[in-house]
Amino acid sequence: MNRPLRFGVCAALLLANSPVVLAADGASQPATGDTTVFDPQESFAPLQLPEPANALRDGAGKPGALYWQNRVDYDLHATIDPATHGLQGEETITYTNNSADALDVLWLQLDQNIYRSDSRAASTRAPRPPRPGRPAPAAGPAPSTDGYRIASVEVEQGGKRVPVKSLVDDTRMRVDLPAPLAAKGGTLKLHVQYAYTVPGTWGGRTAVTPSKNGDIYEIAQWYPRMAVYDDVHGWDTQPYLGSEFYLEYGNFDYAVTVPWDWYVEGSGELVNPKQVLTATEQQRLQQARGSDKTVYIVRPDEVGQASMHPTQGGTQTWRFHMEHSRDVAFAASPAFVWDAARINLPQGKSALAMSIYAAEGVGADKWDRSTEYVKGAIEHFSQWYPYPWPNAINLGGHGAGMEYPGIVFDGYEDSGKMLFWITAHEIGHTWFPMIVGSNERRHAFMDEGFNTFIDVYASDAFNHGEFAPKRDSEYAPGGGNPVDEILPLLADADAPTLMAQADVTSEKYRHPVSYFKSALGLVLLREQILGPERFDPAFRKYIATWAYKHPTPSDFFRFMDSEAGEDLSWWWRGWYFNNWQLDMGVKEAHYVDNDPAKGVAVTLVSKQKLVMPATLRIEYADGS
Repeated sequence: MNRPLRFGVCAALLLANSPVVLAADGASQPATGDTTVFDPQESFAPLQLPEPANALRDGAGKPGALYWQNRVDYDLHATIDPATHGLQGEETITYTNNSADALDVLWLQLDQNIYRSDSRAASTRAPRPPRPGRPAPAAGPAPSTDGYRIASVEVEQGGKRVPVKSLVDDTRMRVDLPAPLAAKGGTLKLHVQYAYTVPGTWGGRTAVTPSKNGDIYEIAQWYPRMAVYDDVHGWDTQPYLGSEFYLEYGNFDYAVTVPWDWYVEGSGELVNPKQVLTATEQQRLQQARGSDKTVYIVRPDEVGQASMHPTQGGTQTWRFHMEHSRDVAFAASPAFVWDAARINLPQGKSALAMSIYAAEGVGADKWDRSTEYVKGAIEHFSQWYPYPWPNAINLGGHGAGMEYPGIVFDGYEDSGKMLFWITAHEIGHTWFPMIVGSNERRHAFMDEGFNTFIDVYASDAFNHGEFAPKRDSEYAPGGGNPVDEILPLLADADAPTLMAQADVTSEKYRHPVSYFKSALGLVLLREQILGPERFDPAFRKYIATWAYKHPTPSDFFRFMDSEAGEDLSWWWRGWYFNNWQLDMGVKEAHYVDNDPAKGVAVTLVSKQKLVMPATLRIEYADGS
């Protein structure tokens, strides 16, 4: 039907040069000697999805007429103390309650508390194995911090600002409101003062990393963030155990105060370049905005030079603005090499690809190409939905391999194809879940799997397939070959399904299920079941429809059924809700009426529960 599936298998027949007729065997019982568990009544039965269609989420998989979503806007200020690795912060949260419910409490997420020795994560979550080439965690007790130190919590409601009672429970904080926040548009401001110690490289997603020219601060999950209140779960207050996130959308203004000779780059747009950059750096940035080739903002030989900063002594405050986002993150250091190039977007628009990295990352096959990778990946991914923000930054530091809106954290030691793959993958998370705001805490396949799916085609497209096919699993055996990963998975009776919650999926299955099986499911749907002509418009429309909103798996399944014009219940049931295996074969082949001129009838059999369109490879006697 379409181009052959790269992971697929096919049946081979040696036949005379004659027409071929395919005959479907509808019987559930196999031929004599065969065994099968396939039952078409089970496979093709109507599918009851977990979330019902209603006025909030309709039967076409779209936001319904009564769909609502709360909004959160942030004003943040952080000061970093290099002597103590401390971050002092204050925030003002403007929270808008668009739900039909008056709210008497608010819930916030305190992700830094995961680093406390008494956190739930410390006792329930084993550390991830190290990436290839990285040292294993040190023996003995895991390092820890004291998490957030909350100095004050105040609510400003109706023009009055008052201290309020709050309760901290692991990685969550409940704030008791002096008066309920009104439904359908009620607004208040929440003021929080806090501090914490930034973890070392053991922090993983946020860390202080030493380099020869100074420490690199990778700052993420750095402010108390509002939990989501939605129509599916109410307050979604799952504790943070090290999986990922679920956040509301809004606008951000944030400021970062650091020593005078540091650089700061982060989510969104730098709004005070004249205060923190020299005239030369400003001119180079402007040049990069019009260049398809990478332009240095700070060259490797300029790192550490006082002349590269507009002031000498004291501190500098860098200010950023980010619109329509669910989060912000940043990096700060005196050690950055910095380069940039233009990203060409649909409809004549553009953005800026940037890389900041330690001098140890310099090299023709290393971070010299990072901005090229960012630019290429975003230009390709924007065929699905245009990149929405002014900048996209790749940070070369500790190597968390972690994504945030507008900035991703990778390793300055990465090089070659691994650097391309990890860069493209982390940047690809812009679309899932930064634009399409699915609940990563509950449905990892809508995050990692959807992103890995678009990565497959980005690897094919970049520089005429320089790094194709995609094989970028950091932790999986065999270099992350999806076939090596998925075939044993399908045969593993203990493997979780794609619908299993992220926090209960063990490390053994995390990559094979959430990444590879999910991605392969979409590849099969696109290339074998629907075809690109039906899949691509539907998938683009799904992204546009749910951009900056919160779809559930049921919404996705309904949307694809409706837009692609196909009842795919059998596919969702077999691949997503179950771990069914595919085992198809040729039951028999014979000449029609014993006459080669009338063609060959080929009968297929399905011996397992999963069904798929069948691709046959037929070899004729003359070798064709």
